[in-house]
Formats: sequence, C-alpha cells, structure tokens
Amino acid sequence: MPHYRISQAAKFMGVSPDTMRRWADAGKVRTATDSAGHRTVDGADLARLAIEMAGDQSSARRNGQSTRNRIAGIVTRVTKDEVAALVELQAGPYRMVSMITREAADELGLEPGMVADAVVKATNVSVEIPPPH
Repeated sequence: MPHYRISQAAKFMGVSPDTMRRWADAGKVRTATDSAGHRTVDGADLARLAIEMAGDQSSARRNGQSTRNRIAGIVTRVTKDEVAALVELQAGPYRMVSMITREAADELGLEPGMVADAVVKATNVSVEIPPPH
C-alpha cells in the first residue's frame, strides 16, 4: 500500500501541510512513520478521505445529468469576443479553462469572483504514474 509524506498528501487534497497534520491528529486519516522517521499518510485512507470530503456527487445525476466530474471553483477571468467566451476557473490548485459561447456566458452572468462548477465529460482521459522522485 502506498504511503505519502504529509506535504504530498496535503498537496493532493488541496490543503496546507498543517491542515493535513491536524486531520491526522484528529484521526481523519491513518498515519505511520517511515524508516527516515517522517510521518506518512496511508494512500488508501487518503483516497477514502478525498471521496468523503467530496460529498455526495449523485445530486447532479438525480437532476438528469450524466456527467460525474463536477469541480467547484471560483471564476478568475472571462474573456469574450462576438461569438465565444474563454472562462478561467481556479479550483484549489487547479486551473480549469473552458471555451463556451458568448451567449451562454452572458446568460450565466459569468464574472470574476463568482463560484461556478467545471463539469467535465470526456471520452478520453489519460492516467499516468509520475516518475519516482
């Protein structure tokens, strides 16, 4: 089972290492100590916590949506021309960019500072394992 250092686990969860330490101290996630004496987080338990913290994602499907990947964030920029709008959303450490019609952007009233969901439905999603450090 993989284990991650506190700082790595925090990065995956989009929180500070101090927050991850507090969660570990509170028993929200299991930890161990590696051979170098560093506190580590159990990978499977971290995955469980991530799912738990994401909450119930089924409400969109109950409302007739097939999309499962909803990522909440804050709109940071909206660039419009006559036909299209480029919308940038910051969701934790992730920057999401969407090209939509100007009409849709206007109807939604999109502007920087608003909370919005990035809804992702892709036919091709790659999964890679990063090289060891």
